[in-house]
Amino acid sequence: MHALLVTLLVIDCIALIIVVLLQSGKSAGLSGAISGGAEQLFGKQKARGMDLILQRVTIVLAVLFFVLSILVSYVQL
Repeated sequence: MHALLVTLLVIDCIALIIVVLLQSGKSAGLSGAISGGAEQLFGKQKARGMDLILQRVTIVLAVLFFVLSILVSYVQL
């Protein structure tokens, strides 16, 4: 059981990394990260198309990551 959960956790980690790297950047380089990053973070701009799909997949994979992490630590005891 422990080996299965660890394998699922590793697959989830790799998928989460890939999905995060596929997302498009929201700021315009380093200057956008320093000055305008908070403006877009708290803005009312909605994600559309592929960005929306990647955003939802990221949320699902992140929740799955936390659940699997807790299960792995619980089974290990």
